[in-house]
Amino acid sequence: MFNEACFEVFDIEGLDNRMIGVREKIQPVFQSIDEKVVEELEPLLGEKLPIHIAQHRRRTTNAPDFTWSAMGGNKRGYKKFPHFQLGITPEYVVVWLSFIDNPQNEVLMAQTCLDHLEWFESLPNDFVVNTDHTKNNYHALEKEQVIKDLTRWKEVKKGEFQVGRVMLKQAFTEKTSQELYDTILETYLSLIPIYQACRKLSNQ
Repeated sequence: MFNEACFEVFDIEGLDNRMIGVREKIQPVFQSIDEKVVEELEPLLGEKLPIHIAQHRRRTTNAPDFTWSAMGGNKRGYKKFPHFQLGITPEYVVVWLSFIDNPQNEVLMAQTCLDHLEWFESLPNDFVVNTDHTKNNYHALEKEQVIKDLTRWKEVKKGEFQVGRVMLKQAFTEKTSQELYDTILETYLSLIPIYQACRKLSNQ
C-alpha cells in the first residue's frame, strides 16, 4: 500500500532522480494493488483489464508531480477506452474511472451519461469529478455541475471526464492497508455500471 515514502518521492529534485524514486517506491505499489483489483473486476466485467503503468518517457526536463497506472483498454494502450485509473500526487491518491485524450466515440459516451444521471446520483457522497487529467484538481459530485461537466466533455474537443474518489495523504497513516484497499476496490465496484455502458460504445 502507499506510505509516507511514496508521497516523499515528489520531494526529490530532478527528473532522473525522481523517476528512480517513482520506479522504486511507487510503481511496485501500483502493480500490487492493480493485480488484486483486476482479479476482482475481470470476472464481474467478463473482460480482460490489462495493467498499464505510466513511464513518463516523453518527459525531458520537468519531474512529474503526478504518476498513475491504468487498468483497461488493450495490451497496446488504454487512452482510447474508458479505463480505471489509480494515481498519486504529493497530497493524495486518486481512484478514477477515466475518459481522457479523446477516447473512441466519446460523444456517444458523454450523451449516454447525460441520459442516465441516475448513475451518478447513486454514487457515494464523497465521490468527486475531475475534468482535466493534466491538473491536480477536482470538485464535488453535484447534479448540476455533473451536467455541465458531461456537456463540456461532449462538446469540447479537449474535454475530459474522470469520476471517483480522492484519498487524502493522511488516510494512509490513519488506516490499515486492508481498509485502504477496501476503499479503492469499493470505488471501482461503484463505477462498474458507468464503465460497462461506455465500454460497449467504445467497441462500435
